[in-house]
Amino acid sequence: MAVRPLRRKFLSMSGPARPANFPPHSESAPEPDLEPTSLPEPPAPRAPIDRSGWAKPWAQLKYFTFQPAIFPRLLGHVSPDARPGDFVNVYDKNGNLTGGGLFNPRAKIPLRVVCHSTTPIDESYFETAIRRAVALRRDLFKLDETTDAYRLIGSDGDGLSGLMIDRYGDTLLCEIYSLGIAQRLLSWLPLIHELAGTKFARVHVDHDLGSLEGIKPSLFNETNAAAPTKVKIREHGIRYEVDFAEGHKTGFFCDQRENRRAIARFTKDARVLDLCCYTGGFALNAKLTGGAADVTCVDLDETALAQAKRNANLNQARLKFVHADAFAYARQMQQNGEKWDVVVLDPPKFIFTRDVAGNWEGRQKYEDLNLLAISLLKPGGIFVTCSCSGLLSLEDFEAHVIKAAHRQQRRLQFFDRTGAGPDHPVYSNCLESRYLKLLWARAL
Repeated sequence: MAVRPLRRKFLSMSGPARPANFPPHSESAPEPDLEPTSLPEPPAPRAPIDRSGWAKPWAQLKYFTFQPAIFPRLLGHVSPDARPGDFVNVYDKNGNLTGGGLFNPRAKIPLRVVCHSTTPIDESYFETAIRRAVALRRDLFKLDETTDAYRLIGSDGDGLSGLMIDRYGDTLLCEIYSLGIAQRLLSWLPLIHELAGTKFARVHVDHDLGSLEGIKPSLFNETNAAAPTKVKIREHGIRYEVDFAEGHKTGFFCDQRENRRAIARFTKDARVLDLCCYTGGFALNAKLTGGAADVTCVDLDETALAQAKRNANLNQARLKFVHADAFAYARQMQQNGEKWDVVVLDPPKFIFTRDVAGNWEGRQKYEDLNLLAISLLKPGGIFVTCSCSGLLSLEDFEAHVIKAAHRQQRRLQFFDRTGAGPDHPVYSNCLESRYLKLLWARAL
């Protein structure tokens, strides 16, 4: 067979054929008939920005950005009267009003822009944002029809950067990440209780972050003392106990609500394994709603497992509980030749840094644990795997899961990708807050 000769690389880059009378590149091109024009004048120096008429206090950005989190390198001049926690008017690098935010010079994020606007805004913005956030959950999504546990305010996802509030029955659990929020929260709580129909509030401030921000947790001692330490909630007909004193973070993860419900579609008469079960949400839905024949719950956290047992008792559900490390348990079951029809894998956060070298260990944990979980599935079994690491993209997570399957000559037939429920909205200028990722597949 004749081989087609390759064209030289420079031919593929060439343009139209050169006219015969046009000189080669080594010669000077003919002088044009037009008179040469003078070079353009260099731009005049930019006039200094007059800040005397700006609404005080104010902060100016060094660069154009639409992000809510303004780190030190992005922050320019700040008016001398701006105090820690103040609501400040935000101007762009050209001196145009671009919004308003909360200022704290000692914080890792010294400026949190809560609203982008070219017209002046003031503290009244916060009431508007609170009303809008509550209405989204109660009026638009009508979450009260199926649950009394959901995220009521979601920080940047609701234009209230630095404040997260989860509603559990008649109690609010508030997590604060900003001094400006801490200074205002007690004055907002009566309005939030009125809108949400709640009575109590527990306020949590991370010790290290609070020290950095300058937040005094003692501000909330009286509020916390009046609130219960445990409440009972309902979600899609299943009851749970939420323990604020013992539970990890908020004690119950509202973000998995729709995914917990969805697992029931695949568990009729099935043998189900819930790896990293926490307080038993997936397991209870598999058993009570889905009609699973056998459900095994595995977790290393003794406190969480004890809570899962109490949740099973609340619903008179018979589940098997195993206190063990997920890696060790899965390896043992692999050696024993055990197989399940459905495996749910919902491990804790493994990645804590953007640095590639620093997050390699976390990525490897995801891959190894997924490999073990997939090995425990019967051919045609359903695999649901989760990642709550915001610094791991959906595409990278999927790549690690695929590699885990291929390393053992298994293929995954993906049929869905999901995330947090609608009570965890994401602003278009802060997509990195979309942290929860789930892959749904059939293992072949």
